[in-house]
Amino acid sequence: QVQLVESGGGLVQPGGSLRLSCAASGSIFSINAMGWYRQAPGKQRELVALVTSGSINNADSVKGRFTISRDNAKNTVYLQMNSLKPEDTAVYYCYGVLRESSRGEWRSYWGQGTQVTVSS
Repeated sequence: QVQLVESGGGLVQPGGSLRLSCAASGSIFSINAMGWYRQAPGKQRELVALVTSGSINNADSVKGRFTISRDNAKNTVYLQMNSLKPEDTAVYYCYGVLRESSRGEWRSYWGQGTQVTVSS
């Protein structure tokens, strides 16, 4: 059974940094994409950053501050968050598109989320 597990969230002051990690575990043959979404209270879930084998997509609100990286060997994606702002406060969810075999279907998976709170 495939699952995505996030870690690294917490409380940080404005201007601070956090590094989120998401490890995919289970029967994984290949990963097409991994990334991060976030959802603040009362708001819709939004894309933060997504990385595929050939491209990286970042939300305008985090460009220049957040950096996504992926370690294919570890089936892990990271999100380095710098210059954090109060408006970055949200639950951050790991997202992945993967298949369990060469003949398997590509499927989407979500992590349980990790809370990031930016406050003074």
